[in-house]
Amino acid sequence: MPRHRFNVFGRILDLEPSPSGWRCYAVGQDGKRAPVQLAVPADLPASDLGQYLYDIYHELAAGSRGDVVEISVSGSKGV
Repeated sequence: MPRHRFNVFGRILDLEPSPSGWRCYAVGQDGKRAPVQLAVPADLPASDLGQYLYDIYHELAAGSRGDVVEISVSGSKGV
């Protein structure tokens, strides 16, 4: 299953598609993932995930925390 990882103003989030929408997980410094209660529409294309996350989390924006950037997931096949 394709996974998309984003640095969202300093927080790392993984998003995976599911029949009911995208599942979202916060990724800790140890690599462990914890579910995040975030409603992402099932019909949202992967290419729009970054903008969607920016729209939801823009309050976290600060000069030192940057932006929303998709990052590669090491060790994952098909990503």
